[in-house]
Amino acid sequence: MAANLHRLAVSAMAKAHAPYSKFPVGAALLTADGRTYSGCNIENVSYPEGWCAETTAIGHMVMDGGGEIAEIAVVARRQVAVTPCGGCRQRLKEFGRPDTKVHLCDMNGIVETVTLGDLLPKAFEMGERT
Repeated sequence: MAANLHRLAVSAMAKAHAPYSKFPVGAALLTADGRTYSGCNIENVSYPEGWCAETTAIGHMVMDGGGEIAEIAVVARRQVAVTPCGGCRQRLKEFGRPDTKVHLCDMNGIVETVTLGDLLPKAFEMGERT
């Protein structure tokens, strides 16, 4: 399945709208129940106000009823093994688990697989509400 996520992420990256950074990114995620969603980064002239590829993929998942992220692949044309930004790490944490697999890719495939817990070891957590 990881190779399929890479393929979907590369396909999504081809649709990126990145005229300001010239840094297209694609992401594809797999939910625990087997659904896949992809996304690309979408910039606007009020840079850096835009959407990351991971955020776009999560948005598609939420609009389709939500779920738990089991795996995600991220690829950028201009950087080998690009990692999600800090904000996206926290967004992934919202829908994933510490053992969620994060596949860091290049154009040819997966370069390294880490866990979300590796990328965000001290994630922001909501305390108990009173």
